[in-house]
Amino acid sequence: MASTSTSRSTVTTPLAPAAIGPYSQGILVGDRLYVSGQIAIDPETGSMIDGNVEEETERVLENVEAILKAASMTFENVVRCEVYMADMDDYGQINEVYGRYFNEQPPARQALEVAELPRGARVEISCIAVR
Repeated sequence: MASTSTSRSTVTTPLAPAAIGPYSQGILVGDRLYVSGQIAIDPETGSMIDGNVEEETERVLENVEAILKAASMTFENVVRCEVYMADMDDYGQINEVYGRYFNEQPPARQALEVAELPRGARVEISCIAVR
């Protein structure tokens, strides 16, 4: 049986927040990018933004976009997203902002309410993208 080797590399960018734990912003395996969950941290300050859930969602998706760009990808490459929210009552506002970023052929997705997110975030989004 032939052995196949798939390249694995870390994707990092200063345009997205540095990891706040033992994880990478993104991992590229072959043509598949795994983007770690992003919350509304401003990459310049390292602090959570002070805003409403729509503004948090925009910051989260800007962070995701920066990691995608660092791997020479865009939102069009995203095939799956996971959306975690602290309050399901925010679903409509999060979805409205999310739809601006994923308007053509949106990816498969799951959206869940969770008990708590890091740093008091109201929304966290991770994704998988393929070239």
